[in-house]
Amino acid sequence: MKRAAGAYTFKDPTSDEHLAAMRAFVRENATNKPGVYRMVADDGEIVYVGKSKAIRSRLMSYFRAAYPEDKGARIVREATRIEWEYEPSEFAALLRELRLIKQYRPRFNVAMKRDARHYSFIKVTRGAAPKLIVVRGAGADDATVYYGPFMGAHRIAEAVRELNDVLGLRDCRSDLPLFFADQAELFTSFPRTPGCIRHEIRKCLGPCVGGCTVSEYDRQLALARAFLDGSSNGPAEMLRQQMEVASEALAFERAGVFRDKLSRLDALREQFDRLRFAVETLSFVYDVPGCDGRDRTYVIRRGVVRAEVDTPRTRRDHSAVRRLVDNIFGETGPAGASIPTHEIDELLLLSSWFRKFPDEMERAQRVA
Repeated sequence: MKRAAGAYTFKDPTSDEHLAAMRAFVRENATNKPGVYRMVADDGEIVYVGKSKAIRSRLMSYFRAAYPEDKGARIVREATRIEWEYEPSEFAALLRELRLIKQYRPRFNVAMKRDARHYSFIKVTRGAAPKLIVVRGAGADDATVYYGPFMGAHRIAEAVRELNDVLGLRDCRSDLPLFFADQAELFTSFPRTPGCIRHEIRKCLGPCVGGCTVSEYDRQLALARAFLDGSSNGPAEMLRQQMEVASEALAFERAGVFRDKLSRLDALREQFDRLRFAVETLSFVYDVPGCDGRDRTYVIRRGVVRAEVDTPRTRRDHSAVRRLVDNIFGETGPAGASIPTHEIDELLLLSSWFRKFPDEMERAQRVA
């Protein structure tokens, strides 16, 4: 048995006696301050990382799980040691939790335990009749542009399928020969086949069977890109109009199909808008009061904390922070809504924080 500040070690993680001892240690030593905690197995594996604005209450809740199969009960029975550390504020604890999860990748953590493989991009291919494709990561290949990153590859793929259908964009193989209606050699070399099923049911313009001109296809592609850029909601409006027409004709089942398609496009737009909000809005200096006078100042640029220091109290401290801010905001960064994948988790975290606590934006000091 080993005692240390904020830690307690046992030999058997499954024993009720050990659980009772851990509970007693938490009750005796933890206080209700903001902080992070780690559940550590006998071999040193960190099986879970969590945070709370009241550490003692949160840790005690693990020992009150109603059923053994509850997540809290399963986590605490895996642990032979509970460690915790206090942070100046709930915001500081939130950041620390994220960084510990990314560092240790505990097997019981789900939220924020992501890497590049968990994100998807929408790729616009090069060449004639470009396609929209969902891929796991950006790279030097046949893409003209990427949109994203997004979470949930299956949902994004469904949304792209709806976007393709409503605008008539192709999704066939890349090496398929194309024959546009305005090609000069069309009437001498064009293989007159009926085309694919999507063209037959009018969900594809048919650039492989002379169903459209180059400019007609490019015009529809431009609508898709404007939707992904956030400058136009044209494809969603098309589906909304079709839904309303079906509803007025009392074709409620068909209207329901259009409603579901619209929902998938709206979900895609919502993800993109959320990222754009963080990139365009979350750039400022953020002062956060802390427990026991541990006030902290965070320099946030493009939704990511670039530096954090004790809140300045003297003229000299203010000058040092000013120089730090000038250096960070003077750096050349990526333009637009493009974000490095490794920064996405923190960006989403900060976006969620300021949406949940909008009054906290009043502490933000915009950088001139």
